[in-house]
Amino acid sequence: MITNTLSTGTRPPPAARSKGEADLARGLLAEDEGAFAAVYLRWGSLVYTMASRSLGDAHEAEDVTQQVFLGVWRGRAGFRPERGPLGAWLVGITRRKIVDALAARTRRLGVIDSVAHEVRSSRQEERTIDAAVDRVLLVDALSRLPVHQREVLCMAFYEDLTQAQIAQRTGIPLGTVKSHTRRGLHRLRRRIEQDHAGDAAA
Repeated sequence: MITNTLSTGTRPPPAARSKGEADLARGLLAEDEGAFAAVYLRWGSLVYTMASRSLGDAHEAEDVTQQVFLGVWRGRAGFRPERGPLGAWLVGITRRKIVDALAARTRRLGVIDSVAHEVRSSRQEERTIDAAVDRVLLVDALSRLPVHQREVLCMAFYEDLTQAQIAQRTGIPLGTVKSHTRRGLHRLRRRIEQDHAGDAAA
């Protein structure tokens, strides 16, 4: 009955709807489901509005509203009329449920951020490993080149020299430097492709 009241908006009997706040409080304490339905009818929109404004999400606001009134029914024995009216008690419960919802949202976002960080870290680690492997393959491939091609490419790769600067430093004609560079790069590319193909096959 209580769940049906919250999910379907079961209307209380006319006698319960016409009761004052004090009467509704007494009915609630007496486990009168008609009184509870009247409490829901009277304060449901207020609870939903408070939750919606605080959370900014209609679905979360609906969930909080249901949690509030379930809490009202289950915790009805904790209501003390001498401490204040029923409406104020409801508002207090609503505020606590909103705080709980915000805390749950923060935890969810924290988990999402943590997972996203782990994924980014894993991808970065994979890229670092791949880069290290590529450097090893490059050094190995360079070491297998003929000496003149290796020297020209090492100066280009590691010292960032232009072909004209390489020719000036080594005394090798510029055309020969270009030829060594072209042939060396071709051998280098073929060697690295072969190594990658071998890794994939393994």
